[in-house]
Amino acid sequence: MVDARKLLLIDDDEKLADLLRQFFQRFDYQLESTTSPLNGLDMASSGDFALVILDVMLPELDGFETCRQLRKHSDIPVLMLTARGDTMDRVIGLEIGADDYLAKPFEPRELLVRIQNIIKRTYQAPAPSALVHYDSVSIDFSRRVVQLRGDEPVQLSAMEYQLLALLAQNAGKIMSRDEILQQLKGIETDIYSRSIDILVSRLRHKLKPFEPIKTVRGMGYVFSGVKH
Repeated sequence: MVDARKLLLIDDDEKLADLLRQFFQRFDYQLESTTSPLNGLDMASSGDFALVILDVMLPELDGFETCRQLRKHSDIPVLMLTARGDTMDRVIGLEIGADDYLAKPFEPRELLVRIQNIIKRTYQAPAPSALVHYDSVSIDFSRRVVQLRGDEPVQLSAMEYQLLALLAQNAGKIMSRDEILQQLKGIETDIYSRSIDILVSRLRHKLKPFEPIKTVRGMGYVFSGVKH
């Protein structure tokens, strides 16, 4: 069972791990860490952790490949860290399923706030309404489960689900990137517009062969599914 106060750090910087462990203890969070991405994948799969903090520069597997492997079987939120300020690194991280991205060096308090925002979005109390059908897509808002015409549930990251739920709850309304960003807080400011395009692209890929999310040129996106 997920413990919302339990975090996993995958980073080969043991001094940073010790510093963050002490910092998070002050706010009643338990931080466990490993320097091995392979060990980290096993730990993340246990279902005990609320979120993974994942460094890009790692031995054995880099953070990008570690995130790809994790996303094959888990939708646990992932916040990536990097010592490089390259915007493309951030774009790649979002493309492969990371929920947020923070460049080193950073203030521990900023990391804490980002983690709290992600956990709040992901594990907030479910809405009272349950299953809603939108043509080919069904969304159970109480269980956060998405299905395509009765198939197996579609595995979405926390951010992907939040975006789909937002668009579906505003079905038929054109939503600009700015409107979407106001609702989906947590992505780095300097790649805001690009990050929304990436999220939409990932969603479209996972919802194939159905295409409920349409682009309205120069305006934004609209969920075209009709509620039944």
